[in-house]
Amino acid sequence: MKTIREILHEAVMRAANELFQAALAPAHIQIQETRKEFEGDLTLVVFPLVKLAGKSPEATGQAIGEFLVREVPELVSFNVVKGFLNLVVAPGYWLRFLSSIPAQGHFGFREPGSRPRVMVEYASPNTNKPLHLGHLRNIFLGYSVARLLEANGHAVTRVQIINDRGIHICKSMLAWQRSGKNETPQSAGEKGDKLVGRYYVEFDKAFKKEVAELMAEGKSEDDAKTQAPLMLEAQDMLRRWEARDPEVYELWQRMNGWVYEGFNATYASMGVDFDKVYYESETYLLGRDEVMRGLERGTFFRKEDGSIWVDLTAEGLDQKVLLRRDGTAMYITQDIGTAILRFRDFPDTDYQIYTVGNEQEYHFKVLFKVLARLGWPQADRCYHLSYGMVELPEGKMKSREGTVVDADDLIAEMVNVAREVAEEQGKLETLSPQEREAVYADIGMSALKYFLLRVDPVKNMLFNPRESIDFNGHTGPFIQYGYVRTRAILRKAEDAGLIAAPPDTSCPISDWERSVIRRIHDFPSVVEEAATRYNPSIVANYAYDLARDFNAFYQHCPILREEDTGLRNVRLNLVARTGDVLRDALYLLGIRVVERM
Repeated sequence: MKTIREILHEAVMRAANELFQAALAPAHIQIQETRKEFEGDLTLVVFPLVKLAGKSPEATGQAIGEFLVREVPELVSFNVVKGFLNLVVAPGYWLRFLSSIPAQGHFGFREPGSRPRVMVEYASPNTNKPLHLGHLRNIFLGYSVARLLEANGHAVTRVQIINDRGIHICKSMLAWQRSGKNETPQSAGEKGDKLVGRYYVEFDKAFKKEVAELMAEGKSEDDAKTQAPLMLEAQDMLRRWEARDPEVYELWQRMNGWVYEGFNATYASMGVDFDKVYYESETYLLGRDEVMRGLERGTFFRKEDGSIWVDLTAEGLDQKVLLRRDGTAMYITQDIGTAILRFRDFPDTDYQIYTVGNEQEYHFKVLFKVLARLGWPQADRCYHLSYGMVELPEGKMKSREGTVVDADDLIAEMVNVAREVAEEQGKLETLSPQEREAVYADIGMSALKYFLLRVDPVKNMLFNPRESIDFNGHTGPFIQYGYVRTRAILRKAEDAGLIAAPPDTSCPISDWERSVIRRIHDFPSVVEEAATRYNPSIVANYAYDLARDFNAFYQHCPILREEDTGLRNVRLNLVARTGDVLRDALYLLGIRVVERM
């Protein structure tokens, strides 16, 4: 059935034609939810139509309101408040809508594969350190965007690029060579990514000591950093790796293997996956070859020191180095190769989305311009999904100093917090110990994911573990509890032999029922907007609003104890559809629902 918004759009266009003899563009029609202090369900913003009508906002609203109530059977009344026309929708419309929602499938999702393929990159870690809190926002954001795009009809390819080469991994390798004493994850009883990250921190501490000593001898800080013996040795190791020195290459493979095992264990605990994994070590040579071809064609230029650059000043950017003077690759060299390899591997991809923090905005502007200069038409269909940083009450995290919040540790802490809060409130006393532990894990992850996704990606955010797990706050557990309540009611109804038939559209309903139905009514447009804007926070906040509205309905309206059979049937249908939408909204956020709490 047509939604009330679609019906009103068409009717307002007819009103403009018949009342004011004017053709109205759809973009001029602004319909929004009526503010709580006014009577109505939907509000038409009249100001854009005043010039067409040649009347005051109040008179324009009055004329359009009279037309709509006369011509649209789904409306029962209206009122005008300055330039806003508040419209009251007939209860019968809301009940017809409720009965039209299929009990099976995903309401509001488009046909899978009905829209072009999109590639979404997320995670993209370095192999010199374990995943941390910043990675969590990246991964949860990219994974949720992929699900949103699928729900909006797109075929989606999930990818990551692992930055497995470069000076950073050489630092960890060098530190292990100097002091590792052949230590392995097994001998240390430590995850491989954590072990390698520990040596990265160890390198940085030793490097800083050398820099301080050189500065004490009178060298400038910049000179000290470039002349420090450890840095020179790490740079030499990088050159040996690029030359495929057997000893260096074997150590690189061994230590990266430790890291991959650690990453995969963390991904499994997060509940995320990928369709394809790219490695910088496999793409940087392709990027280097493309840079050299660009040099031959005059697209790029070589400086006197031998480094190769692109000049983007005419496009409002700057000059950017693409290859170092010693011929070693930059991050952008690898990114050029990765993009081209993806273009070749997935030629049917319409759009490529890079989920990367906002500190890399300039980098991606340059990358897309360079790809265009190299003649790749797909460059215009690349998008940087930029997001803000995550900070803690204690301040910013620093990988080199070992002050990051480790992802594994944080996940474990969230599960512990979920356990503490649930036990304090007696939420899970009826479950077995094994069932409780499974629920603690799901609740902890839902709290973590929801808290990181409820904020608009463009904004920086402050993460507070205890606040994120509040069962009564703006949190994932609160939404989970709303879903669990719907399932508990339906189980009790089934045990009592109460089967929900299609609702009677003539049944009177209260504002409590109407507010929940109206919220469900908005779900398809919420999914589409979130997918179009690559913004899971739209779904996250919608889910909270729906759970809050349902909680108010539950508190004020008896369901199983309702004696009027027709009204009880309406409420049972409403409970079922609310649960379905909460489940689907959480799914879009990458959150697994729990059935009992």
